[in-house]
Amino acid sequence: MKYLLIRSAMAVAAAAALTMPPSLLAATPKDTLVVAWAIDDIISMDPAEVFEISASEIMGNTYDRLLRSDVGDPSRLVADVAKSWSVSADGKTYSFELKPGLKFASGNPLTAEDVVFSLQRAVMLDKSPAFILTQFGLNKANVKEKVKQTGALTLSLETDQTYSPTFVYNCLTADVGAIIDKRLVMSKEVNGDMGHGWLKTSFAGSGPLKLREWRANEIVALERNDHYHGVKAKLPRVIYRHVKESATQRLLLEKGDADIARNLSPQDLSALAGSKDIRTTSSPKGTLFYISLNQKNPKLAKPEVREAFKWLIDYAAIGETLIKNIGVVHQNFLPAGLLGASNVNPYKLDVEKARALLARAGFPDGFKVTIDMRTTPLVQGITESFQQTAKRAGIDIEILPGDGKQTVTKYRARSHDLYIGQWGTDYWDPHTNADTFARNPDNTDNAKSKPLAWRNAWDIPELTRKADAAVLERDPAKRRAMYEEIQADFRKNSPFIMIYQQLEVAAMRSDVQGLKLGSTSASTHMFAVSK
Repeated sequence: MKYLLIRSAMAVAAAAALTMPPSLLAATPKDTLVVAWAIDDIISMDPAEVFEISASEIMGNTYDRLLRSDVGDPSRLVADVAKSWSVSADGKTYSFELKPGLKFASGNPLTAEDVVFSLQRAVMLDKSPAFILTQFGLNKANVKEKVKQTGALTLSLETDQTYSPTFVYNCLTADVGAIIDKRLVMSKEVNGDMGHGWLKTSFAGSGPLKLREWRANEIVALERNDHYHGVKAKLPRVIYRHVKESATQRLLLEKGDADIARNLSPQDLSALAGSKDIRTTSSPKGTLFYISLNQKNPKLAKPEVREAFKWLIDYAAIGETLIKNIGVVHQNFLPAGLLGASNVNPYKLDVEKARALLARAGFPDGFKVTIDMRTTPLVQGITESFQQTAKRAGIDIEILPGDGKQTVTKYRARSHDLYIGQWGTDYWDPHTNADTFARNPDNTDNAKSKPLAWRNAWDIPELTRKADAAVLERDPAKRRAMYEEIQADFRKNSPFIMIYQQLEVAAMRSDVQGLKLGSTSASTHMFAVSK
């Protein structure tokens, strides 16, 4: 990519230091926060396309939305660029008024025209996260009528049905609701792409930090946005350095070459427990780890096989070793904390039960299958544990390693057998996960909506109907019961082996202050951190 101009000699030195071997580094610059993290899942910096966990955190630090979730209480909405918001009596028209005098990082004014353009553009581009908006009945044909500017600082959004208002508002906190600089982006348009080719590696936001540079599988460099309307970022720069290995992250942290480490193993966290220079912080996160079975594979499509695989995970051993202090066993698609989340975990390692189910399916001697795996230490450890326990029931699993971009691209093409991955909530409402795990309105290869159920070719018209009904229910108690029922069906019949919910832990140098890990990726705010 074309490198962006770095404004000061100190910034040049900071960025250059990140490419040097660890042994040559001394300490991070005082005005720069260095975060060691596995960021190889990033495939784009366009908010209309971003659907990966690492990139989502970048979006949360660099782009404004109409509303945000409160970091301390994700069920509470707070204003971002919106001054006020309301819904009509019939529950279908949402109106917003913006704060006056806002500017993008470019210096261009931020108006209702930019907000309307951003939402319309996301629908028109129709990338992976577009469904968050199209689920309101928006599409390429009607979005310019349904999302429109009503004044210099006012706009409205019309939905097709009377949804729970908190559901609609929470959707707008997602990355796909990020507000982009229309004037800047459209000046980069090529062949009607609405600036997408340029924005994949560039920046057009108004958030507290702005993207200076992204080098895939190497670094993401952010710097303070002096035009930001709120409290300015505490530090001039934040650098995410791609470091996959937990041991390497720990070494960088101990030597002072990183300020924060994000992917430490339980063993490395334990080893740091007695350090006077390093402390940790943790928070439950709406991120789930799972293994899924592609229903295009006729062997994996048999109900007995789907159930057998759920009895071939050593949940207890994984909980006591691989995810100790960084996760809790969780066998449901709604993470704890969301309305209707279940804590029922019926599965455990039971090889004999799995063998009986496989025999009933016609595979008494098992069969061979492949699993696509992103090569991070934790994911690899879980995959290898699964490979070993499945072998005891005659299932021969070949592990196909790759980086985040490689594995997720294959997964989205439905060309896998098994896939191990993680899913983070896009917004703090139960429909965010019901929509992807328990809903698949069109199972054809060229479907417009492509949730995780679709990626695994799981055709579920009845469960889809139940999920559609739950999102329209405005009584919280009734809605909770509906999601509990959907999860019970999902646990028994789905091609998903839900393994655990992440307890995100970050280790940091003792001088780092203000780090609070959010429940969603976009709500971990590095702009609030100082040292």
